[in-house]
Amino acid sequence: MPDIPLGGDSPPGESYRKSSDPGKKRVSMACLACKKSKRKCSGTAPCDNCRTFNRQCVFDETLDQRRRVAAKRTADELSYHRDMLNDMLKVMKAENQSYALRLLEIVRNDATAEEIRSFVDETLAHFVDTDKESASTFQKLEEVRRIIDNEGAGPSFRPKVMDIHYLCDEVPIRVPAKPWTTVTEDSDLVSHLVSLYFTWDYPFYAFLDRDVFLTHMTMGDTESKFCSPFLVNALLANACYFSDYSEAYVDPGDIVTKGANFLAEAERLKEEEPAKLSLAYLQGTLLLFEKYSLSGDNDLGYKMLHQAIWTGESLGLIGPRIFRMEPGHMPEDMDISIKRTAWGLFHIDTVIHTDFLRPSLIDKVNVARPNPVEDSALWVPYPSHRSERPAYIGQYFDESCDLCEIARDISRQLFTVNRASSAEHQRRIKETMYGRLCRWHDALPAIFDPEFLQSQVRVVDGHDGQSKSPEATEGNVRFFESNSLRCRMRYYTLIITMFSFTPKEDISRFESEAPQTPESPPGLYLFPKYNADEIVHSAARAISGLAFLHRREFGMTRAHQFALYAINLALFTMLVSDTFDILDSDFLSLASSFHTIASRSRLGRNLFYLFRETTNSRDQNQRLQDSDSVTMEMKALFEATASSHYTALNDYARGLEKLEMDERYRGMPGEGDHSISSMLDRYESLSLGKDEIAPERLHPGD
Repeated sequence: MPDIPLGGDSPPGESYRKSSDPGKKRVSMACLACKKSKRKCSGTAPCDNCRTFNRQCVFDETLDQRRRVAAKRTADELSYHRDMLNDMLKVMKAENQSYALRLLEIVRNDATAEEIRSFVDETLAHFVDTDKESASTFQKLEEVRRIIDNEGAGPSFRPKVMDIHYLCDEVPIRVPAKPWTTVTEDSDLVSHLVSLYFTWDYPFYAFLDRDVFLTHMTMGDTESKFCSPFLVNALLANACYFSDYSEAYVDPGDIVTKGANFLAEAERLKEEEPAKLSLAYLQGTLLLFEKYSLSGDNDLGYKMLHQAIWTGESLGLIGPRIFRMEPGHMPEDMDISIKRTAWGLFHIDTVIHTDFLRPSLIDKVNVARPNPVEDSALWVPYPSHRSERPAYIGQYFDESCDLCEIARDISRQLFTVNRASSAEHQRRIKETMYGRLCRWHDALPAIFDPEFLQSQVRVVDGHDGQSKSPEATEGNVRFFESNSLRCRMRYYTLIITMFSFTPKEDISRFESEAPQTPESPPGLYLFPKYNADEIVHSAARAISGLAFLHRREFGMTRAHQFALYAINLALFTMLVSDTFDILDSDFLSLASSFHTIASRSRLGRNLFYLFRETTNSRDQNQRLQDSDSVTMEMKALFEATASSHYTALNDYARGLEKLEMDERYRGMPGEGDHSISSMLDRYESLSLGKDEIAPERLHPGD
């Protein structure tokens, strides 16, 4: 909306001119508020009605197409945007590609149109442009357009309350605030948050049934078995992570307070929950687990996970006690909710314990999986204006469960402390599990479009030196959604985890054995079947490609927190390599994405600080600072003394006190202590806390 002078610019008392005043002019235009309420407007800002009701008074003359000012302003805007586009083209066609890369980075950092204009003007003053054009120029411009459309050009924090109501005119899910929460009576805000949760968080774990939950929330029955005030407030607390609006904060702009009011309400209701052995209680506990894992200031993450597992066992969904109900007597809502919750709990258990090298606690699920029927629902990347696309939640969930079963077997066979097995046996387990992972990946259904995504990863990595035509790219990309990217990220993190963090084989012992002959039985071959280093680093680069795809298509500001883990893992995989190169394009691309995600939570900020310190310890920072191909923004991320624009990065060390002060943790990284294993120790401690129930985590070399 164009900037319009507000009330303070009008002469005092002008809008209170009485109708009997002979000098009164005919009012030809009403303010936006009067138009909406269909009241008679006095015609000047602030109008009588807005003063009476103490509201903002805005006149937008450009909306009245009868006025010459509207036509002139439209022409001026078209001219401005045309000139802006032409000047951006000049920057991107410059022989020195660092200008184009820097422009792209500025746009990705949510710069305003004025900031982009300022950079373009400054750049054009330093070189004389030529009239050369190339296909790559238009491709880069298309990337700029995509990112502007996905992540927006506005600030990441929007303090205006009116914005939330404007946005909520188009929310895909509408639900009431009452009687579910006492934090707010604003159903627009609640609808906004619920829509964000089911768009960006829900599809990864899916431990409740979306349709059943929304049906019962809309009904407003607090006695429902499928929706409770505790569950709703826990969900809203989680959803605030994905919102940029002031209503998501207790202290606007302070990420520590995001969702804190809904969290406090959920914690109070949890203690008052009358029926703690219920699906809603179990689902709410899992939501608190997710919320605590991003706060990074307590040890409640594992506590919530263990409570959820205990509740699942008590309900007979998992463990030795079998869930039983007479066939034909289970309502459809209960049947699908039980299946979703049981397998969603299993999903979380395998993700968390495998990520941190622990044996999973859940061996089997006592109920059948949900039927992976063809989903008719559409997935809308709310709140962007990108086109809707098929959701395929059923198919995604089923494939994810297959991957969870492989992850369970990996964790139980490799990560069990004091497990008596030789290095050769460990190697055979990894080779078997890697084969299972590859078969899972190769058998993914056509809707996941693996060939296209893999070709895009190769393009991103620069392995084939070519890109698809704009028509082919748009025709395929518009139909994939974030679930397939997350699923593949999980696949690659399992590969890295399995090959990097299990006890290392004693290769020297293998080499001392008698050489094998071609006639030797395959089962007795002692040398590794796979090159683990190549597989691990290839997986890290694949994660870089998937992160780039996510950022280009949806932006990174609302990526699921699992992406924080996957990107962090890939970065450290590159960092600990003997061949680490700070100018590696995959590394820099991942670092940029990591910074975007990390800035949205306390956990992320702490992890980014540790990552930056580890990167600087590799003594390659000067190469980065001297490079002409790296943007100034990227250089600033790794400067020992950050520039004034990035001084906030030095504050990322806040919240790490428990690593320094509490002897239960392994402390801050010291000299020579920058391994992936030590990174996982700190990541686990910052996100989930010290687990007093599960056995000690396995470390490489143990």
